[in-house]
Amino acid sequence: MNQAEIHRAITLLKRAVRQWAVPVVGVIANQTRDPFRILVSCLLSLRTRDATTAAASKRLFKLATTPHTLGSLPVPVIERAIYPVGFYKTKARRLNLLCRDLLVRYGGRVPDELDQLLTLPGVGRKTANLVIILGFGKPGICVDTHVHRITNRWGYVRTRTPDATEQALRQTLPRQYWMILNDLLVPYGQHLCTPLSPFCSRCVLVPSCRRLGVGRAR
Repeated sequence: MNQAEIHRAITLLKRAVRQWAVPVVGVIANQTRDPFRILVSCLLSLRTRDATTAAASKRLFKLATTPHTLGSLPVPVIERAIYPVGFYKTKARRLNLLCRDLLVRYGGRVPDELDQLLTLPGVGRKTANLVIILGFGKPGICVDTHVHRITNRWGYVRTRTPDATEQALRQTLPRQYWMILNDLLVPYGQHLCTPLSPFCSRCVLVPSCRRLGVGRAR
């Protein structure tokens, strides 16, 4: 997929994803626009299905919605609230540390700069970019496994890791698409452009997709 084709691809993706639900972190962002709750839900969502993340976030936010109140909860209480998200014990400890860090270093405020977010416990580039985009409306490129896989499958980038994909996209992807790329490719990757046996027969992007790495398709 070349630069001329990417504009048409984004237009087609916008139409295609309307049939699927908005990812849970996007739903929480639309409801609150609170950077802290967006950050917490992002951390809960890692290696966890959306339905589980949504239920866990709802239970946790009934108990606490600020770094002060969440940081005051005992770790076992956080564990019970967020179970059964993936690695819930580790995430409970990290949320406790995260809240303390926010209170000590940032006065209880979630920083709006990528480099600062990356210093927080448990926060990687995917989470930091998503908070920047959804919490502050600032340009970022959130690259998860779907964005990494699909943009390489297109042949738009040639990278080995999500972090390398982010850097490549910052050089090639038109800036107008930075903030929406994750919203488009996550549902597309979950439902159509799947890791194994993607549904190429139903994909509107087939004419421009290089299908790199696709061995078997439906």
